[in-house]
Amino acid sequence: MTADATETIRALSDGLAAAVERAAASTVLVSARRRIPATGIVWGDGGVIVTADHVVERDEEITIGLPDGEEAEAQLVGRDPGSDLAVLRIEGGTVAGAEIAPPDSARVGQIVLGIGRPDTGGVQASSGVIGVIGGPWRSRRGRRIEGYLRSDITFFPGFSGGPLIDVEGRVLGLNTSHFRPGPGVTIPSAAVAMSVETLLQHGRVVRAYLGIGSQVTRLPEALAAKAGGQETGLLLVSVEAESPAGEAGLLVGDILVAIEGDPVPDTEALQAALGPDRVGESIRIDVLRGGEPAELSATLVERS
Repeated sequence: MTADATETIRALSDGLAAAVERAAASTVLVSARRRIPATGIVWGDGGVIVTADHVVERDEEITIGLPDGEEAEAQLVGRDPGSDLAVLRIEGGTVAGAEIAPPDSARVGQIVLGIGRPDTGGVQASSGVIGVIGGPWRSRRGRRIEGYLRSDITFFPGFSGGPLIDVEGRVLGLNTSHFRPGPGVTIPSAAVAMSVETLLQHGRVVRAYLGIGSQVTRLPEALAAKAGGQETGLLLVSVEAESPAGEAGLLVGDILVAIEGDPVPDTEALQAALGPDRVGESIRIDVLRGGEPAELSATLVERS
C-alpha cells in the first residue's frame, strides 16, 4: 500500500472516530426494561431525551446513564407506540443536545454510523451506508411516519433508540429494531422532531376516531361506475353505536368509498384521512348503500 493510500485511510478512520466522539457526548444509556438497557438521544436543551418506545417497559424507576458516567433519574413525558418513539426528561439536565443534520441531507450511498450506549462501558458503533431512503409509510398500529432510512449498519443489542449519524457526527435519525421486515430502520430526524414536539405538548399523539370496522371489498363494474370509477371500497362490518360513525347514520353493509371527496379504496387510505388535524372537524362521507350513492357527515373525535 502506498504512503498516500495509507494516509487517506488513516484520515478516514480518524474522521469516523471523531464523529463517534462528537455524537457520544449526547448519547445516553436508558434503563427502562428488565433485559439489556438501550440507548437514547439528548434532544435539544432542558434535559429532553428521545428513545425507542419498545425499550421503555416501565413508566417509573427509569434511570439514564450520562456520557460522563453519572446516573440520573428520568420521568416519562409521553410515548407514541405507533412510531416507536418515547420522550423522557431528566431534571437539571446539563448534557448538550445532539447536533441534528440539515433536513434532506441523507443520501443513498452515504457513509453512516449507528451509535449505541447499551452498558456502562461506553459507546459502541457500527458503520455502513444508506441503502434506501423511503417516503411516508404507515406502521402496523396505523401511525403515518414521514419517511424512513434503511442502512446496512449492524443493530447490536441495545442500539434501539440511538442515533444514526453522518461523518460529521450529526444525527440523521433514530434507530429502531422494532419494525419489520428487516433488521431495523431509522426514523428520520424531521419525523422524530415532529413526534417530540407533540409528546412534549400533549404527552400523547392525537388521532381522529370514526368508530367503524371494515374490510376491503371489490366493487362490481356497475357500483364502480357510481363511485367515480374506483375498483375497491371499504365494506362496513361493524359500527359503534355512540361513535361519530353511529351518530352520522352509517350502517353495517354500507360501502365507504370517499371522505371529503378523496377516494378511500383501502384501510390505509382511511387511516390517512383520519389525521390528528381532523379531530373536531365535520367530514363528508360518501358511501354506497343498497347499490346507490349516499352522502353523510360525521364529526370526528379524538381516539381515547
